[in-house]
Amino acid sequence: MSNFNKVILMGRLTRDPEKKEIPSGANLCEFGLAVNRTRKKGEDEVCFLDITCWNTLADNCYQYLKKGALCLVEGHLNQREWENKSGQKQTKIQVVAGSVTFMPKGIETKEQDDIPF
Repeated sequence: MSNFNKVILMGRLTRDPEKKEIPSGANLCEFGLAVNRTRKKGEDEVCFLDITCWNTLADNCYQYLKKGALCLVEGHLNQREWENKSGQKQTKIQVVAGSVTFMPKGIETKEQDDIPF
């Protein structure tokens, strides 16, 4: 059986993108994304996700995206593992973006007035 790992998300940035250069020389950009979903009874549910971009995509996201911007992210899920300072193993699920579409500033969505951040 083959595996499939793809996500497509539209949401608003919860913070300005942060750019880093790793020792290999590659550029990395990270930002938070809030994705709203309306449930059956009209209740909104918000999912907060960490997004990671690499190289040219990282440069573009860092240059053009800001907190509150609406974007469409396509990518895959990745699980990071590390040990904290006290030696305990930590894990985190993040989205590694393969493409990010910057949505026009004038676009209106139902959730725009109810931004949770």
